[in-house]
Amino acid sequence: MARAPCKASARRSSPPATLALIQTYFSEGPERTRAVAYYSSVAGIGASFGMVLGGLLAGWLSWRAGFFINLPIGIALMLAAHKYVGETERRTGEFDLAGAVSSTLGMTALVYGIVRSAEEGAYDPLTLAALAMGLLLLALFVVNEHRARQPIMPLRLFANRERVGAYLARVLFLAAMIGFFFFFTQYLQGVRHFDPLASGLAFIPATSVNFVAAILVPRLSPRFGNRRLLAFGLISALIGMVSISQISADTSFLFGMAPPLMLIGLGQGFTLSPLTVAGIAGIAPGDAGAAGGVVNVAHQLGNSLGLSVLVAVAALGADGLDGSALLAHRVDNVLIGCTVLLALALAVVALIVRPHNAKRVERPAIGRSVACQNCRSVSPDLAA
Repeated sequence: MARAPCKASARRSSPPATLALIQTYFSEGPERTRAVAYYSSVAGIGASFGMVLGGLLAGWLSWRAGFFINLPIGIALMLAAHKYVGETERRTGEFDLAGAVSSTLGMTALVYGIVRSAEEGAYDPLTLAALAMGLLLLALFVVNEHRARQPIMPLRLFANRERVGAYLARVLFLAAMIGFFFFFTQYLQGVRHFDPLASGLAFIPATSVNFVAAILVPRLSPRFGNRRLLAFGLISALIGMVSISQISADTSFLFGMAPPLMLIGLGQGFTLSPLTVAGIAGIAPGDAGAAGGVVNVAHQLGNSLGLSVLVAVAALGADGLDGSALLAHRVDNVLIGCTVLLALALAVVALIVRPHNAKRVERPAIGRSVACQNCRSVSPDLAA
């Protein structure tokens, strides 16, 4: 059966270079907040149209055609960057090979172990070995980042409470979102028997509200502040997730599914931009690239680790079921899991994320990175 692309694939994470340029060209405070909000609103617009377009391509051509959409867009962006983005000063750097290898292999082993546990059980020897190896490699990665001369993830980025809360909340929020859109697409096609086009169109209540919310964020941020918008977005998404977890095989789409989808779209539109702003708060110019990279890592970690965990959650208590009944049971499990993840994200924002002092900018340690001249060049960590 052809599958409509899930929403999470339509909304990409923030490239570190893009966030680094925003940080170096826009001053800390309202100016940067507006820039990040507009940047995130573009992602919301892309998500709004991408879901429907993905359904159209999957229904009329093939799901593989969706991957070619990025080709002309990527070429256009490369040409625009060459024309409008100024060249930065080149600096030599030292690539953190040990950090790159240990982090990549560690996350791969951890995700593999979690996914395997859903099929072979938590006490399977290979599962336990993969989980242990993943945790060991990630521990070695942290030790290496502490000792490396030019680490790919400077640990000083985690000295700020607001940033740590934003990273953790981003992981939890993205884990919930990718799990919801991935499994709810299967519910629409496997339980409700929607075709790929109808599945894509079914998300219009979410994507349209997401589009409107993303457009409003730049205007509302100066008035209400990022933390209030972030809390509002998470509460909206949480209410929507609780509501949609009550659906059954005969629930009306118009009255039973569309309103929760609108709340989830509203939550996504009001959440990602404030999380991005908080994730780069108080960063020195020399750490701009590294900070953007950590935001990207949190995004990807939420996607990969979150989906692997929810795949394991989906398999719980499924003995004796098959066909659409099995799929419906798995979706119910995932929706409960997504609700828990959103509740945890809201708790993190309430307890950890606090407004920061925009005038206080953390300076990197001497020898680790160099502040850019006149705030117009990207960090050497990025150039490396």
